[in-house]
Order: sequence, then C-alpha cells, then structure tokens
Amino acid sequence: MHARGQDVIRLDEGAPDLPPAPRIIQALYDSAASPAHHSYQPHRGNRRLRQAWAHMYQSAYGVELDAESMVLPLLGSKEGIFNLAMAIVDPGDVVLVPDPGYITYTRGALFAGGRPVTFPLQAEGGYLPDFNSIPADVARKAKIMWLNYPNNPTAAVANLEFFAQAVAFAQEYGILLCHDAAYTQVTFDGYRAPSLLEIPGAEAVAIEFNTLSKSHNMAGWRVGAAVGNPQVLSALYTLKTNLDSGHFLPVLDAAAAAMDGDQSWLSQRNEVYRQRRDALLDGLRRIGMQAETPLGSLYVWSQIPKGWSSMEFVSAALDEAQVSMTPGAFFGEYGEGFVRISLTVPVARIEEAAFRLERWLAK
Repeated sequence: MHARGQDVIRLDEGAPDLPPAPRIIQALYDSAASPAHHSYQPHRGNRRLRQAWAHMYQSAYGVELDAESMVLPLLGSKEGIFNLAMAIVDPGDVVLVPDPGYITYTRGALFAGGRPVTFPLQAEGGYLPDFNSIPADVARKAKIMWLNYPNNPTAAVANLEFFAQAVAFAQEYGILLCHDAAYTQVTFDGYRAPSLLEIPGAEAVAIEFNTLSKSHNMAGWRVGAAVGNPQVLSALYTLKTNLDSGHFLPVLDAAAAAMDGDQSWLSQRNEVYRQRRDALLDGLRRIGMQAETPLGSLYVWSQIPKGWSSMEFVSAALDEAQVSMTPGAFFGEYGEGFVRISLTVPVARIEEAAFRLERWLAK
C-alpha cells in the first residue's frame, strides 16, 4: 500500500519509534572508533555488560544477581525465549503458554517437539492465569510455564502477590517458571512493574528474560539477557555456543552505558507514551470501542465493534481507513473479539487514525 502511495498509519508494530538517549549512541560511536574493538566477542559478552545487567536489576528491582552465574546476555530476548525450549524441552514435554500470548512461546515448544498447552487470560481475571484451573495431571507433566507482565498483547500488569502464587505453583509441580519482562520499564501513572525475581526463592525455579529493545529504545541493537537460575542458564549457554555468536563489542559497550548511566530519560520517554495512550483511548471511546487504561507496555487492548471477527475488522480497517492494527486472534483463541493497538506513532498520527476509523465506521 505504501508502494501505491497510500498513507497507512501503522499501529500494529511493537517496535519503539523513538531513539535511545544521545549518550548511548555516543558510547557506540566512541567504542566503534577503536581499532581494537572489531574482533569476535564471547557468547557471554564481557564482564562489564554482565555487571551492568546486575546493576540494573539492583537499582530497578532490588534484586541481587551474581553477574557470572545468573546473567546470560542474549541477541535480543526473542532469541533466548525460542532457544530455551530447544535447550531444555524434550519431545512430549508439556509447555504451559498463555492465551492470548506472544507466539514465540508456542513456536519454540513446537520446534523442540514439546506439547504446548494453553491457559486462558481473560478480562474478568485481570488477564492473570488462574493456577487452580490448570489440571494437576497437566501441571505434573509440564516442563515450562510462561508468564509476561506487563503483558503483550493485553497490557495487563501483575503484582508481587501474584508472582508469589506463581512461584509456589512452580515449586509444587517442579516447573521452570519463565517470565518475559520486556515491558517492565515502560510504565505509566506512577506504577512500578516488579520483577518475578523479587520473590524470595524464585531463582530456584525461575528465570526472567529482559531486553533493552523496549526499555531503552534499542530494538534493532538486539541486546537482551536471561537472568536467574544458574543451571538453566548454563543449559541455554551450551546451546547458544553451537548456534550463534557474540555481540559486536561497541554494542556491548553502549548497552552497558545504557544501563549504568542516568535513567531519568526513561520517565520522559514514558510520558510520551502516556500522552499517546490517552489520545488513543479518547479516540477509541469516542467511536464506541471499549478499552481498559493500561499501566504498562506499548499497547492498548481494545474490544472491536460487534458483528466482526478480529481478522475481518483489521482487514477492513486497513482497506477502508488505511489504519493497520493487529487482530487479537493472532495471539490465540481468547484474543478473538479484540485488537492490539500500538503506541508507536506520534499523538497527531494517533488522532488521525481515530478520526479515520470514526469516519469509516460511520458510513
């Protein structure tokens, strides 16, 4: 459509449109200017990077991590999420995945020969799983359970009481609890998203995936980490040494600078997202689309007008209004009836998108 000259407003992508802080880019430039910084790097990155991840966890969540055994750098968290299944899931193992949820949880399990079993996330439960509803015989067979808060796609959030219940469930059934924490530093209205590892004893049964893609606007840099249980990280590390290579050293240096330096700019960045969120919610409610006010993530999870499937609605909106959104059904059975709308364009474009949808639906 762009090639035909049509002005499509992209509200479907989960990639930040804003750049990192200037000092992060400067750190990349300064490191790249060194002739000695262009060689291969270890799979585990350098010590400075691992210490930077540990420092960020201490300052952001109050979590103590051993930088040598509890931090494994990744080429973005998606790589680690997918490869974890390849590292520890055997054919036939059950992998518990949320519905709606990020599709890589399911795809990794399938590639490893595992058996994905979904658990529903529903509005009446705050899009949190009901652990009591998971049959005991299924839980006993499960190798991994995936959680993700602030959530993609629903933008729901979780508190420490919920994470304590999750850890207790994992301990009872011998499940590895995996928390995708990509959006924990994209929050609004004074809300602070916790880390699963804040729960005492969580590191015995859990790992957490984090990334600078969303927290520091570094999506294309592919810098993430898995943190937590040393034995699980060791298995993932063994797989990675056979699959991929280390980062570019200037990227490592810039990532360390991102985590060690002044973090005040994140609040300013989050304020930009908050303004976009409020503009989008105003527009949606004006045209009769119902959505909760999210406290975190890059998304608004909105009901669609009656009489449509989510795929029909987004296809028609793209064709008729030139507004692109993500159908809820893409994320699973329980996503039907919803669309995920991203906060990754300026306020003026969001307001224009709402106007286009209103004009189209009024026809």
